[in-house]
Amino acid sequence: MMMQLIETPNQKNSLLNAMNRFIGAVNNMDQTIMVPSLLRDVPLDEDRDLSSLKSDVDEGDMYSYYQVLKSIRRDIEWGVRCATADERRRESMKITRTISSASTSSSISSSSSEEDEDHDEDLEKQFQYHLTGLQGVLSKLTLQANCLTKRYKQEIGIGGWGH
Repeated sequence: MMMQLIETPNQKNSLLNAMNRFIGAVNNMDQTIMVPSLLRDVPLDEDRDLSSLKSDVDEGDMYSYYQVLKSIRRDIEWGVRCATADERRRESMKITRTISSASTSSSISSSSSEEDEDHDEDLEKQFQYHLTGLQGVLSKLTLQANCLTKRYKQEIGIGGWGH
């Protein structure tokens, strides 16, 4: 289980806080939704915030979306998948070969520090791009987990409780 962090103004947009907000929203959803099967056949399109995922969920009902949100939480907490020892070894060897060939071709093509700085800058730009995208996706998923929780409460008639 991930440790909950106290959010300071400077950390508001950190990746860890975005992940914690999402995990908290899904945990709240999971604790609120006592009978997930009640979500079956409840269409997403009645809720603007939830219908944005409809194309990604095969059945297009709230139960499917509930399962997707829980699956994403599991991927964040445990990793995308558990690889076997052989798969990890093969992947490690592949990464080592890639790094080795990249450094060899880099030193063959040019050993100027300017190119290395460009490469490092590219990595930093890639990281910033993906970090921004991940934080945006996590924010949307958090909103959608909260909307699904609220919608469930409305479906079972406790819409006025909490928020």
